This record gives sequence, structure tokens and C-alpha cells, in this order.
Amino acid sequence: MLIFWILAGYLAGSCPTGYLLAKYIKNVDIREFGSGNIGATNAGRLLGKKYAVFIALFDMLKGGMIVLLATLCTHDPLTAALSGAASVLGHNYPVWLGFKGGKGVATTYGVIFFFDFFNPLPSLLGGAVWYVVMKTSRYVSAGSICGLFAAAFLTLVFKMPVPYFLVSLFLAALSTCRHKDNLKRIAEGTETKVGKK
Repeated sequence: MLIFWILAGYLAGSCPTGYLLAKYIKNVDIREFGSGNIGATNAGRLLGKKYAVFIALFDMLKGGMIVLLATLCTHDPLTAALSGAASVLGHNYPVWLGFKGGKGVATTYGVIFFFDFFNPLPSLLGGAVWYVVMKTSRYVSAGSICGLFAAAFLTLVFKMPVPYFLVSLFLAALSTCRHKDNLKRIAEGTETKVGKK
């Protein structure tokens, strides 16, 4: 059953929301626009803020719902955690797009949110950290990385099962790797800030 949930997580996560919407609305391959990323931030530059919000929420749900279903069906934290990790890997490396996808931020938040549906505080507080860092630094990437690591360590603070912490930490590190170009541009002073084109 573990293999089933990992595969289900990957397939759910690999739905390229931003790519599909950009293709449907503007007939544009979003991978050839802006940063080339299929996630909500780049999609927002092309389609507008309301679509960015929709894509972010959908990307959260496609990971989170798999975790919720795995939890309800197996009652096993390890299975739920690995299905969530697989959904983020599906988003980042979708087979349909030659394994070139997004950076997994929204999907990771959704996964952590649904690790414990009755205690979503790690994800919500991590989101608050994202917002504060993003608003003060004006770098979405910096906010994303700080928020994900905060959410990961908050799973320990709220005494969630160890697999949730380990997977959250892995996903935060994975997102950091996916943001390596952004971090390089921040160091060079060439990264685009929020509110600037």
C-alpha cells in the first residue's frame, strides 16, 4: 500500500496547474516566460494576481488532499508523510513536462497543513513567516525558504510525529536547492523584488 500512496502522491502533484492555465488562457508556454517556472509566482506575472492565488491554492490542495486521504485510509504517519513528499516531487519533476516543474513551495505548505488537519498551525505560522520575510526583504524566494524551514521546525514544537518533521525538513531543503538561482541573484543584487518588473 505504501507504493500505491507514493505513486498517487506523485501523480497528483505532477498536475502542472500553472502550465495548463497559461496554455488555456493565453496559449503561452509559461516555461518560456519570465523565470520559466510553472509555479504561482511566475504565473502571476503572466496571468495576474487572481490567477496566481488560484494556482497557489490548487497546488496546495493537490498535495494536501493526498496526505489527508492517506491519513484517513492508513492511519500511518510515515505513509502520509511519504505520499506528501511524493506529491511535491511530482510538482517539481512532472513526467508530463520532461521532469521540469516548479519549486514546490505552495505544494509543501499544503502537505504540512494536512499532516494534522486538526493542528494546521505549523503551516499557518510558516506562512506568516513567509509573509513577514517577503514584505521586509521584498524577495518572494527568501520568504519562501524561511517560511518552509519555520514550518518544518514547528512540527517539532507542536510534537507531531517524527516522519512529518523529517519530510518537512527535506522538502524545505529541496525548495532551497530549487531556489539556488534566486539566491545567487539576491547575493548579486539582481533578483527582482516584489512590486518591481
